[in-house]
Amino acid sequence: MQTMQTLVDEINKHNYQYYTLDEPLISDAEWDALYTRLTELEAETGVVLPDSPTARVGGELLKGFEPHKHLARLWSLDKAQDQADLMAWYNRALKLVNEYNAQHPDSPLPELSFVVELKFDGLTLNLTYEGGELVQAATRGSGTVGEGILAQVRTIKSIPMRIPYTDGVLEVQGEGIMNLSVLNKYNETAAEPLKNARNAAAGALRNLNPKVTAERRLNAYFYNIGYSDQVKFSDHREMVEFLRANKFKVSPYVKFLNSIEDVETELKHLVTVRDTLDFLIDGMVVKINDMRTREVLGYTDKFPRWAVAYKFEAEEAVTTLLEVSWNVGRTGKVTPLARVEAVDIAGVTVQNCTLNNMDDIGRKGLQHALGSLIYIRRSNDVIPEILGKVTDEADGEEIKAPETCPSCGHTLELRGAHLFCPNRLACRPQLVGRIAHFASRDAMDIETFSEKTAEQLYDELGVRDPADLYRLTVDELVKLERFGKKKAENLIAALEKSKTPELSAFLYALGIPNTGKTTTKELADHYRSLDKVRAALAEELIGLPDIGGIVADSIVRFFEDPIMQSSIDRMLAAGVEPIAGEVPVVASEDNPFYGRTVVITGTLAAMGRDECAKRIERLGAKVTGSVSKKTDMLIAGESAGSKLTKAQDLGIRIVEEQELLQLLAEHE
Repeated sequence: MQTMQTLVDEINKHNYQYYTLDEPLISDAEWDALYTRLTELEAETGVVLPDSPTARVGGELLKGFEPHKHLARLWSLDKAQDQADLMAWYNRALKLVNEYNAQHPDSPLPELSFVVELKFDGLTLNLTYEGGELVQAATRGSGTVGEGILAQVRTIKSIPMRIPYTDGVLEVQGEGIMNLSVLNKYNETAAEPLKNARNAAAGALRNLNPKVTAERRLNAYFYNIGYSDQVKFSDHREMVEFLRANKFKVSPYVKFLNSIEDVETELKHLVTVRDTLDFLIDGMVVKINDMRTREVLGYTDKFPRWAVAYKFEAEEAVTTLLEVSWNVGRTGKVTPLARVEAVDIAGVTVQNCTLNNMDDIGRKGLQHALGSLIYIRRSNDVIPEILGKVTDEADGEEIKAPETCPSCGHTLELRGAHLFCPNRLACRPQLVGRIAHFASRDAMDIETFSEKTAEQLYDELGVRDPADLYRLTVDELVKLERFGKKKAENLIAALEKSKTPELSAFLYALGIPNTGKTTTKELADHYRSLDKVRAALAEELIGLPDIGGIVADSIVRFFEDPIMQSSIDRMLAAGVEPIAGEVPVVASEDNPFYGRTVVITGTLAAMGRDECAKRIERLGAKVTGSVSKKTDMLIAGESAGSKLTKAQDLGIRIVEEQELLQLLAEHE
């Protein structure tokens, strides 16, 4: 009961923030997670508290805006959380249509067909046009009465002030949004960066100063004629064409489909491309296409029976923070790891979540959160992160940063926002991590090696540095548990084979701070000699693409470190001989890749990204890891994300996989 009251109080607080003040503190997904948990508890206990938000709908108007009564009600949509909910909605509609047709054999309704549209995550707009002139703009409000925001809406350049249709009165409904690329650009120079696009759009449209709205460079998409005293439509397709003809910006995605099976297929596809869009969506809207069918089906007290909102699988949830442990990585960085009460998110059971550092803990209000309800979010396949506490009260136990290394006991150092263990010679997790990284596939690619192998060699054979690997013998290895003669011989053979790595792989294997595969390849391609890389000065390095002052300083300090110098010298003495890769062979300078700076993103079906990089480098391309004004071309595979968005914003040439394969076939 105490948990239920906490949830009721929190939801009511956020309803006030969202509906009345329009200053939401949480995302829609977080609100949904709270609401879902409360309804589950109410079903379980059979109790509904007097002030439960499940017992009422709507919110109060904010003083300071003039109320505006809509000519036609703006309806909410019923939700389908999964395929089963979608089919339940479809079957109810089909049953009503069949009943009507049985009673009206002379004028039956047509077979059901559908339209699928994006469910934008912005602020609903209801525009009123009289004689072709925009005379009012309002928020959704309660659905019956909203708030006038005409001055703010006038700043949105994609909204027409005058339309060709002049025969009567129209109410046109759409969504005010801020494009993600616009948000990113705004935040580059903003004194106070905006947290997300949804809040940025809502805050701008309900700001009493229209200049603030104009600065946000908002956009708007339109999808419905809510009221007309003259024009009628036979189906949704006609309505969409009317909107387009009258200069309204219509959703870039509107699909007309003839069966519910086609709808299901399309929804599955849209989930996979959601992250490639330049705006936020939180689901799809499925509507019956025929207008006469809509009239027959009508409405419940809350929703139209002819439409449903298909919500994406929840990526956020509410759970309890149980404890925080501190882990040491190969660089010595000590990071917190949160253990939470097991919760299911999008079909995956989550028990651990990331926390970056104490600053992150403070920023999210988690200083006193142990034992408290928290929000967590899971994106794609990465470990989930904690977003914050459900309540603002300091009602949990305090999270304290360690003063000594949880592994070796050495006093920790604070460098910037992060804690580090400086004990590089005797801190087990650091040394095991260095050894495992050194042997990994993208580094020295030592076959049969794993992190468990690194731990066993550390504990039982005194391996403390990657250079120690090259002194191992078969006789030593066969004495270890789970190491037979064959496994021992295979590991020694793999170590021997690794002694002639490509220079770029060797540099990556060393684990130079602030560098990855792209940077180490840049170093190898430019200097083509380990000795020259070791002797490079910071001012030289800064002149290379993608290497700034911080990275250059990290590289120089790494090679000046006596411990690292000794390790590298011992490897070279053991016979390790890094070699510079072959100079790219250009078939002809007359090809679209020659001399171009190229970025590869997404998943390619015909080849891996590494293979793609090698092939276009042979044609004279320079492959880098990040999109900038210097980028000439972006190769975009499936599920291309933020790099694609940035490339589009900068006007960079986009090459999809089919075109890529054609170009390679023509020029290799």
